[in-house]
Parts: sequence; structure tokens; C-alpha cells
Amino acid sequence: MKSTLLSRTFFLVILSGLLWSCNKDDEKDPVVEPELTLEEEINTWIYDVMDEVYYWRLNLRTPIAANSDPTAYFKSLLFTPTDRFSVIYPDYQELINSLSGISLDPGYEFKLYRITDSNDIYAEVLYVKKDSPASSKDLKRGDAIVAINGTKLTVSNYRDLLGQTEATHTISPRRYNEEAGAYLAMEDISITPVEFPEDPNFLDTVYTINNQKIGYVVYNFFAPGTATDNTKYDKEMDAVFEKLKAENINNLVLDLRYNGGGYVSSAVNLASLIGPGVTSSDIFSRTKYNNLLASEIPGLSSVKTAFLNKSQNLGTTLSGNRIYVLTSTGTASASELIINGLKPYMDVFLIGDVTYGKNVGSIAIEDEDNPDNAYGLLPIVTQSFNSLDQSDYSTGFTPNITVKENTERLRTLGDVTEIMLRTAIEQITGEPSSGRFVKLDREVIANTLDTKIRTGKMIESPIIK
Repeated sequence: MKSTLLSRTFFLVILSGLLWSCNKDDEKDPVVEPELTLEEEINTWIYDVMDEVYYWRLNLRTPIAANSDPTAYFKSLLFTPTDRFSVIYPDYQELINSLSGISLDPGYEFKLYRITDSNDIYAEVLYVKKDSPASSKDLKRGDAIVAINGTKLTVSNYRDLLGQTEATHTISPRRYNEEAGAYLAMEDISITPVEFPEDPNFLDTVYTINNQKIGYVVYNFFAPGTATDNTKYDKEMDAVFEKLKAENINNLVLDLRYNGGGYVSSAVNLASLIGPGVTSSDIFSRTKYNNLLASEIPGLSSVKTAFLNKSQNLGTTLSGNRIYVLTSTGTASASELIINGLKPYMDVFLIGDVTYGKNVGSIAIEDEDNPDNAYGLLPIVTQSFNSLDQSDYSTGFTPNITVKENTERLRTLGDVTEIMLRTAIEQITGEPSSGRFVKLDREVIANTLDTKIRTGKMIESPIIK
């Protein structure tokens, strides 16, 4: 008994010594986690976001080093070449502003063309934006710009010269003179870019031709409103359709040739004004997320977006249950969502070029927990389908009638002799135009609309967990 007691006492002494020793060591040598660099913090956030919301999360690539440049790190994760669209921006607020049409901008867009058998280039103005710096100048659609800051545009220097338009710059325009049959020189124009809200509702009008009442709407991107009025532009569109309905139009031409996309909510609003007799009981689109979100968040396994109830809806008044949509290679994302979403309900007749081909959508994401991380992400999060579960336009929609506006000299938007509107009117009235139009064979070098952050974007509403 004594031996057993001694043994037990010895064991307790040894055990207490070990515990004291461990506690002493713990107090003496605590484990210190190394501090992460800002790049590592940002990249950790990027990976966590992508591993949760990325549409192709099961196909995430192996990332590069955690201390890499965040842009390079983000790109290393993408499921390429399938994913051509996910992007990262160094400034989240700049991203949000641009998606809403707010950016430092001179107020005019143009295409660049190479002059045949020459290294010289000229820019042709596509349109001038309302209430912009350019709108107070003598500059209009169809004007040709041959020099910037006194330097002639060429194949070798045009990229550098375009960069100069981001600050105060001078352009040397030429304007076509019908009587002379040539472009005549104008005085140089000085323009200073400013940050202003661009209104996507560019033009609307009504024509009466051969007993047909034709409504024409030019819509340049999908944005619901401004920071001070977040439904301003949607309400303007409602007012446009209220006016078209009061005019008793029986044909509608929707011009989306310059519309590279934007917010899905505005696409739903516009489609609800067009679909014949649609209500909140009818499905506009279906949205699919990745397997993780679909299984963990109630409601994301089968998302159906209904049309809105709109008193301004004029779909039932359209002849032949048809809408005419003007398209180009820049008609993308939310514009294509409109086409796909309306197809089950009406005849969507396309005039123009093959569209961009983007049936997937993004959500703008910021790091709300780290004020030192200014980056914004626009990863692909969804794929869109219509009410018939169709989503087969990843290579774009092919037009019913192919028309390319660069094959003629540009005429004012809304001019019934302008090549794309003219073609739509010919289809509506059944009568070809009697005018004579000179055909041009020219090579497009670049388009300023392609550089816009909003181009090719379809912005979904944030995910609510």
C-alpha cells in the first residue's frame, strides 16, 4: 500500500512538473503569426470571393504566389478560355460610377478608320452626349477628326493620341458638304473632359410613313438612375413609352447598336414596357448560380425574374406582334438579355450585325472589411436563360437582315435615310427607299465604346444571404 502511494505521489509530482513546464514554455514562446502584406490580404480576399460566388468555382485555376500583384493573381484564377469576361478594377468606386454612366469624359464617341492605301487614320463621330463638354461645341455625328492636338492620326500614333483626349485637347474636324460632295475643314475645337452623368435615353421620336406609326428609341446603356435619384433613367424610359402609347404607334424600332449592356434591373424594366400584355405573372428570365450558392442560399437554386406590371406597356399594339431591334457587334449582355427574354413572347426581328455573345452576368463586389483594399471585382456569377430555358447565344444573335453602318457615311440618328433606321422602315412599310446612297469600303481600326467599363457587362443584383 505504501509503495503504491509513493508511486502515485511521484507520478503526480512529475505530471505537475510537466504541466508547469508546458505552461512556462507557452508563456515564454507564444506562437506569433506573421503579418500579411497588403497584397496578401487583398489576394486572400480575392480567392475567398471567387471560391464562393464564381460561376465556374469548380474549375478555379491554381493561383500564383499570394504576394503577387492582385490583378495578376485574379487573372490566374480564371477558367479560361471559357471565361472571357471576369475582370478586376483597381478602384471600386470608379467602377460603380462608370457602370452608372459617370466618368471623366469629353462627351463624344467615335470609330477609327484607316484611309485606303495609306497609314493615315481618321475618326468618325458616332454621337455627341447630351449636357457634355462636346455638346456645346460645333461637333456632330458624321464629322471626321483627322488630328488631335495638331498631330495627324496615323497607324503608329493613334493610341498615344487617343490617350490625350483624357485631358484638355484640341481636335481638327472635317464636315461633309452635300453640295461639294466632300469633307470640308472646320476650325479646331478645344474640349476639356469633365465628370458628368451620361443619360442612356439618347433619342425617341415617332414617324408616320404610309399609314404606319413608327416609334423609334435609341438606348445606349442599361442604368436605372443616378446617385441622387436611383430610378431617374428608368422613369424617363417609362415616360418615353407612355408618350409612344399615347401616339398610338403600331411599330417599334429599338436601337441598341451602341448598347454594350449594364444593369439587369433596367433590362427588366424595358422588357416590361415591350412584351405584349406581360405582367408580374410572366417570367422574363431564369438565372443560374454555381453549385455552392444554389445549395446553401435559399432561393438561388431556381431564380425566376418576372416582368413588371407597367401601365405604359404597348406590346399589344405592335403590328404582327413584332419588334425591330437594331444591333451591332457591340450589342452585348443586357441588350442580348432583352432579345432572349422577349423571344418567347413575340417576334424579335434583328437588323444589323451579329451581337457580342454574352449570356453570363456579374456582380460588383468590394471588400467592405478592409478600407485599405480599393479593388473592385466583376466576376462572372450567373448564366441567364429565358422562360423557355434557352441560353444559346454565347456566339451572339445572328440578324434577320445584315446591315453595317460603316458601309455608308453616317447620317444623323433619327434621320429616316440613316442606313439602319432606313432598313427597318423598309421592312415595316414594304417599300424600298428611293434615295441613292454611296457605299463605302473601309477598315475599322478601333471604337471608343469598346474601352468603356460598362461595355459587355450584365450587372446582377447583389446576393442576399
